Amino acid sequence: MYNILICDDDRDIVNALKIYLTDPDHRLFDASDGAEALSVIEKEDIHLVLMDIMMPVMDGISAMVKLRERTNVPVILITAKSEESDIILGLNVGADDYITKPFNPVEVSARVRSCLRRYMQLGSGKQKPETLTVGSIELCDTTKTVTVDGDAVSLTPTEYEILKLLMSDPGRVYSPKEIYRSIWRENPLTADNTIAVHVRHLREKIEITPAEPRYLKAVWGHGYMIQG
Repeated sequence: MYNILICDDDRDIVNALKIYLTDPDHRLFDASDGAEALSVIEKEDIHLVLMDIMMPVMDGISAMVKLRERTNVPVILITAKSEESDIILGLNVGADDYITKPFNPVEVSARVRSCLRRYMQLGSGKQKPETLTVGSIELCDTTKTVTVDGDAVSLTPTEYEILKLLMSDPGRVYSPKEIYRSIWRENPLTADNTIAVHVRHLREKIEITPAEPRYLKAVWGHGYMIQG
């Protein structure tokens, strides 16, 4: 059973999303603003949040900042605008994905399944131990943990999957579309900005000097790679 929180001040949007996400394996919660969403998350074991950006009392961006201080639960932002500035801002504060209004029910369901899959895989582990090491970075896929110089690093499920992909083949350059297809399991229309934001967050967590990365390199015009 997956607990999903839908946060939007538009009741019609909430009701529509509840219809799209009705499933025997889903338990649905709702909130009308960011403060109410945080209150629900304090009381319930939430596995996924769909969060509107523009809301009264506390907007989605402010709620995301508070949320990321407490948990790495995946968040899909909902925005009525399609401008890149809103999308990038949401990703910058820790969102895993986004959908824009008006949205396609099939797309909503697919993105929810994708986020839940990554989140549950991050916590479930595999039967057979697997450890990847690049320089002082160690990723243990059994425990879903990452350490740098022996210190634990807290990653979101999306950041973990991107790092695991790059560490699985050090020196190989992955294009943003390759990374997106591997993590989201779908073909992107555009992927550059989405992947760039997640890579920047990864650098902030695994690099001593993120502006001059030792490990996570950009190969201009081609994509990203990791090297020791």
